[in-house]
Amino acid sequence: MSLSSNRKAILLFLSFLLLLFSMCASIVYGYTDTSWKMAWDAFFHFNGSNEHIIIQNVRLPRSVIASVVGACLALSGALMQAITKNPLASPSVFGINAGAGFFIVLAFSLFSVNSLQAFTWIAFAGAAFAAMLVYMISSLGSDGLTPVKLTLAGAAVAALFSSLTQGLLVLNEAALDQVLFWLAGSVQGRKMEVITAVLPYILIGLVICTIIASKLNVLVMGEEVAKSLGLKVGTVKFFAACAVIFFAGGAVAAAGPIAFIGVVVPHIAKYVAGNDYRWILPFCAVFGGILLVAADIGARFIVMPEEVPVGVMTAIIGTPFFVYIARKGVRAS
Repeated sequence: MSLSSNRKAILLFLSFLLLLFSMCASIVYGYTDTSWKMAWDAFFHFNGSNEHIIIQNVRLPRSVIASVVGACLALSGALMQAITKNPLASPSVFGINAGAGFFIVLAFSLFSVNSLQAFTWIAFAGAAFAAMLVYMISSLGSDGLTPVKLTLAGAAVAALFSSLTQGLLVLNEAALDQVLFWLAGSVQGRKMEVITAVLPYILIGLVICTIIASKLNVLVMGEEVAKSLGLKVGTVKFFAACAVIFFAGGAVAAAGPIAFIGVVVPHIAKYVAGNDYRWILPFCAVFGGILLVAADIGARFIVMPEEVPVGVMTAIIGTPFFVYIARKGVRAS
């Protein structure tokens, strides 16, 4: 779908309004029966009632965290797909989420770390380590780095870290009780401090995206072409990888390893925005927020009064799309 810049700007604005509406719906709907008027009164005519407290202290942070985490996962997926030229690239598929999650469980289980700020840095370290491990493994061999090898290496690293995480939890039942729901990917019960702790690093990632967006348009034409046009390919890839680590590490620290957002959303954004990353990245941020907020709302009602972790919802949504992209890639090859 090819749209003019004006139409893209209008669609991006309308999508942003849809994101705001989704966030408002997330504040209104849930197990506790509330209304739109009650939500309005909670912010402008607060009376200390249980409903108003839930809206302000539970649902508002949850809505904000879901939108930010969804945006981060979608942006990291778009960047990874650009620098690897792999349509299946995402933090979950390449093991980056699993690496960040393993490092957090390791710190919690063996060193009793429970500081939110510490979790943030540990998640970044785990994401970086997993990314380097995938890159090293997929670079082995005479044919060098290829999309297929990247996917296989990512799957192997994800399986490795997932197995190590499960092994740690088996040895530490107390840790299992506290992190099991988090490992499934959830924004339930999160406080606003969770997102404020990672916000500075997310903002750095957004600045990097703004700077390299036009350069990604050159990079996706091929490394040889990009080098002939004077693009410093290694520098662009390095900063894109840094942004991926900031986004993925921050998302895992805030909500646990949530899958498939990074695979699904970039393809939707490309369908709308074409191949221009100056538009793809903003659309990814907005669409990612919408998808995760909507999934979180749905997670509240499937087995009500219990809640399904939002990571389960995104898996239900994303798995058919992942299979479609994979089959499409096989046919194209």
